[in-house]
Amino acid sequence: QLNRQQRDMLDGRAGEAAALAMRVIQAMAKAENATRLIEVDSAHVDGCLLHGASGVAFAEKLVDLGARVRIPTSLNVGAMDLRNPANIRLEEPDRELAVRLMNAYVAMGCLPTWTCAPYQAGFRPLPGSQVAWAESNAVVFANSVLGARTNRYGDFMDICCALTGYAPYSGLHLAHNRRATIVVHLSALPAELKKEETFYPVLGAWLGRNTGNEVAVLDGLPAPISEDRLKALGAAAASSGSVGLFHVVGVTPEAPTLEAILAPGPFREMTPSLDALREERDRMTTARGDQLDVVAVGSPHFSLDEFGQLQNLLAGRSLAVPVYACTGRHVVEELEARGELDALQAAGVVILADTCVVVTAVLPSQQGVLMTNSGKFAHYSESLVGHQVVFGSLAECIESAVKGRVLRDDVTWGRSS
Repeated sequence: QLNRQQRDMLDGRAGEAAALAMRVIQAMAKAENATRLIEVDSAHVDGCLLHGASGVAFAEKLVDLGARVRIPTSLNVGAMDLRNPANIRLEEPDRELAVRLMNAYVAMGCLPTWTCAPYQAGFRPLPGSQVAWAESNAVVFANSVLGARTNRYGDFMDICCALTGYAPYSGLHLAHNRRATIVVHLSALPAELKKEETFYPVLGAWLGRNTGNEVAVLDGLPAPISEDRLKALGAAAASSGSVGLFHVVGVTPEAPTLEAILAPGPFREMTPSLDALREERDRMTTARGDQLDVVAVGSPHFSLDEFGQLQNLLAGRSLAVPVYACTGRHVVEELEARGELDALQAAGVVILADTCVVVTAVLPSQQGVLMTNSGKFAHYSESLVGHQVVFGSLAECIESAVKGRVLRDDVTWGRSS
């Protein structure tokens, strides 16, 4: 059921690009059994990341048709570091295609944010607002931590929503689909473990593997929880499964109490044991021995607070193996303003903006051992960059990079190192 404005777009009265976008949205709405469309306040576009010439052709076709976004639209990572192109090892023609693709989205009026963490770059939709966001971690953060409403939009659909200002009224846009059908009880886990940075990506990986795309509510986590830890939890859950929304009792905006967020009718209950989480953590490490070739952090993109932790851990020391810190240009600009960027780079930290190491050619070798504190990097690195993975805390990553070999302290996880 299209209203007059939507029909006008479909009929081409708002231009050929809007008509094309509306045709895509209408087809997707039918596929999702949506009976109408809903206005969205903002979009976050993942289609600016190069996956081949077809994506470039699609974006440039829209530009040729006069496409302009109708709502504030941020851009996810591309395949180039536009601030420092020498960081990227892409060869032609992909190098040119990557830049053309990024430029095409800017030409449509999208904002050149180039970050998978737009919520840390000032793009923070209000609780209850309807948005059309792509990129799995951005989606789960917007839904869970900010309380906005979006489905897991993919490439091409994201820009179509931005060009029209509409999305199918289905899935997580609907209030009743946001209620939890699974309760995850965490009270029995050791309190000291819940203080650990590594607990949150491990819990996220377990959550995604065991709940798929169902909505779960986590009960028994201590409040408050930092946004960076919620970011890590959600990103791992969205990578290992297809989680688009989770709730934490007393922490996230839609779950002030357990009862407030439970769906009516029967729900499942799950109580992960310490052994089950240890098993999940072990699964996130595929390398054996102490060989270490590279450390990569910042998936999702590293925040200013995380850079502060990294600097404290470095404590003026130099690195024996390189540390790639992937971040948004808004963070790089702040590091420059604070006079902290040069010291990080002098210590051996490679600051990578606009992109990250698993979506484009950055690492000098296509094999080796990569250490990370990111559940998302741990999930994707072996298949996308050919490196075996060691998962550990940021402190363990930096200490290992300084010493040139893998060092981990497993005491908090109930094992001696």
